[in-house]
This record gives sequence, C-alpha cells and structure tokens, in this order.
Amino acid sequence: MNAHAKVLIISVAARLAGMHPQTLRQYDRLGLVEAGRAPGGGRRYSARDVDVLREVQRLSQEEGVNLAGIKRIIDLENLVDELRHRLAATEAALAEAERRGAEFAALHPGFARRAVVPSHETALVVWRPRRSPESR
Repeated sequence: MNAHAKVLIISVAARLAGMHPQTLRQYDRLGLVEAGRAPGGGRRYSARDVDVLREVQRLSQEEGVNLAGIKRIIDLENLVDELRHRLAATEAALAEAERRGAEFAALHPGFARRAVVPSHETALVVWRPRRSPESR
C-alpha cells in the first residue's frame, strides 16, 4: 500500500493513532494533517497521516509542545523534505549536464576547454571608472 494513499476512514485512523476521531477532526481543522475526502464527503487518511498523528501525540504528551509549535515543526519538516527532493533533482540535472559536456568535448576535440569556466572557481573584479580631467 502507498503510504500517501488516503484510504483509511476516520475511525480506523483514530484507532491506529491512539486517539479519538474528534481529535482527528480538530487536527484537520488546525492543519496538522490534511484528510482526503471520499465522494460522500467522509474524511480519508493515509498511513503517513497516522504516523504524523502519532508524532503530534508524542510531541504534545511527552515533550509538552503546544499545537502551534507542533504545526510549525511539521511545516518545517515538510519543507526540509521538499528541499531534499529539489536538491536531489538539481544534483541529477548537474550530473546530466556534466555528462553531456564530457560527451560534447569528446566529439569535438578542438573545443577549447579553457573557454568553459569551472563551477568551483570564482573571481572578483573591481572596476573603478576613470576620472575625467575636469573632475580632478
């Protein structure tokens, strides 16, 4: 089963998370979890949602974090996950670009390698305009 598939009805998700269904409704309203909706309008939760609900309960009961703090923690964890995915995609694109560059260099031996600026080198050039003779 896909961990993100919204297939669990509220009573099952609540039982798996160890809380009352009304608590899940409250957490949904607060944005701690986002329930999917069945065609009839009933809430549906995923296995990932149940894990988040368990973490909400742990942070609340064991760590004493309030719900606003828990929402912030969850939002930051989601942001970190998104940034990890974007970084992985960027690294893959960079590897592909380097591979294509190597292919191009192999196909065109006359290509001036020095014309390409390596990504690991940086230079700073300071430009100062010359003063006109009138301003001296």
